Amino acid sequence: MIAQKDRFLYRIWTQEKGLSGMLILLFIMHFIVIPFFGSYTSFMTAVNIFWILFLFAGIIALSKHKKQAFLISIIPFLFIITQWINYFEHNIFILFADLILSVAIMLLLITLVLIKVLEPGPVTTYRIVGSIVVYMLLVHFWSTLYLFLFQHIDGSFQITESKFTSNSDLASFMYFSYICITSTGFGEIAPLHPLARSLVQIEVLTGVLYPIILIGRLVSDANFSINKTGK
Repeated sequence: MIAQKDRFLYRIWTQEKGLSGMLILLFIMHFIVIPFFGSYTSFMTAVNIFWILFLFAGIIALSKHKKQAFLISIIPFLFIITQWINYFEHNIFILFADLILSVAIMLLLITLVLIKVLEPGPVTTYRIVGSIVVYMLLVHFWSTLYLFLFQHIDGSFQITESKFTSNSDLASFMYFSYICITSTGFGEIAPLHPLARSLVQIEVLTGVLYPIILIGRLVSDANFSINKTGK
């Protein structure tokens, strides 16, 4: 069963249409799992294990050789060890190690998807879908930073208390991150700490520039390829 699961994850990374699978997985994660089940610790632990396996599959699939795959795999291995230690012991070193490795994990996942999107070859619809996957991963990246600040710097955010038991801090800041990157802003969550405000500014700027620079370019290249083929 595990071997079949690993092969399934590997195929997602090796086939271009696997980018559509990634988009579906993120939609389920961001719009169903986190909003409705984010407060269930055991369930979210199982979800996180799945994403770690997904990351390992990407490292194996996209690495040029075994040595490179081994070196890159050190990051998720350290992340797993740090998470395990953090479960039993809390101190400032483990706290920041967990943050740094969480950020590294997200950046590694974003990099792997970008490698898949920008690999040589014609621009297809699947690659445009992949650029949307990166956009959603950026949302997750910033939500991780916001959640860390909220949990460890008192008063860093002003947040409207929810009356719904299914709500969680993870869900709140995932929602907030989407609001920021799309420059919507409803005011239920307000950054107060200078670092929090700086992160929000960077995310808003990214949300404005990213669709223009990458997604817009991919769409333009895809249209050019279609027109050229038609001629």
